[in-house]
Amino acid sequence: MSRIVITGGAGFLGSHMSRVLLERGDQVVVVDNLCTGQRSNVADLERDAAFELIVADVSREIPVSGPVDGVFHFASPASPPEYLEMPLETLDVGSIGTRNALDLARVHDARFLVASTSEIYGDPHVHPQPETYNGNVNPVGPRSVYDEAKRFAETVTMTYHRLYGLRTAIVRIFNTYGPRLRPADGRVVSNFLAQAVDGKPLTVYGDGLQTRSFCYVDDEVSGIIALYDSDVVEPVNIGNPDEYTMLELADVVREVTGSSSDLVFEALPVDDPTQRKPDITRARELLGWEPAVSLREGLSRMHEWYLEEQARGRA
Repeated sequence: MSRIVITGGAGFLGSHMSRVLLERGDQVVVVDNLCTGQRSNVADLERDAAFELIVADVSREIPVSGPVDGVFHFASPASPPEYLEMPLETLDVGSIGTRNALDLARVHDARFLVASTSEIYGDPHVHPQPETYNGNVNPVGPRSVYDEAKRFAETVTMTYHRLYGLRTAIVRIFNTYGPRLRPADGRVVSNFLAQAVDGKPLTVYGDGLQTRSFCYVDDEVSGIIALYDSDVVEPVNIGNPDEYTMLELADVVREVTGSSSDLVFEALPVDDPTQRKPDITRARELLGWEPAVSLREGLSRMHEWYLEEQARGRA
C-alpha cells in the first residue's frame, strides 16, 4: 500500500484518479482549494478510511503530514474559460504550486508526476505531435497563461530530477472527457453534449474544421497510472490518436443524444489550435498502453451520466 497525494484531486480528472488508486489499495490524500474542483466529486470517497481531503491552496502550502510515497500534481484550472478568468492563479499554480509539490516529493523521496498538457504544443506545425516537438506557443497571447504555466511546470520538474535525482514523470494530457466533466466546464465535449440534451443549438467556433483528439477518462487514467508505475522520466503523450473535426464531433454528439439541434457559428478564439493529435508511439512502446474506448462509446457513457445528473437536479 502506498500513500499518494493528489493536488487538484477534487477536479474532473483528479477525482477519477483518486477512485482508481483507492480501488487498487493505495491511500489517497487530495489537496484542493475547490476553485474549479467540486467536493461532490469525492463526497462518496470521504467515507473511505483510506481517503483524506484537505482544502488548501497548493500555491500557498501543501499541509500534508505523515508518509508520502507519491505525488500527482494535477492542480490547475484546465478549461479556457476557467484559466482566462483566473490568469494569475493559473500562473501561480503552474509555478509556485509545482515547486511546492516537488518539494513535498523531495522531502519524502517520493515518485512525482506532473500533469502537463497538449497545450504546450500550441498551434502545432508538426502533425501529429510527438514528444520531441517543442511546440508553437504564443507567449504573449491570452491562452499563454495556461500554456506557459505548464511549460514551466515541465521545466522545473526536470530541473528537480537533474539537481536532486528526484524520480519524476511528465504526462502530456490530450483532450479528456467523461462523467464528472461539468456541463458548464467550457470544453467542447461538455458544451456540445449539454446543448444537445437541452435542445439548444451547438456552438461551433470558427468554421468547425479545426481538429481535436478525444480520450475517454478511463483510458486517460489507466495511461497516467502506467506512467507513474514505470521508471520513465521523459514526457509521454497520453491521449487518443483518433482525430475529429468539430463538425464531425457535433454529428456524433447529435447521433448519441438523438438531438436535432442546429449549429451556430461564432468567431474562433485567439490562438485556438487548428490541429491536435497525439503521437502515442512512446506510450505504446514504453508503457504498453493505448486507448480502448471509442468516441461514440465514451459519449454514450457520458450522456447517460448527464441524464442521471439531470434526474437528480444536479445538472
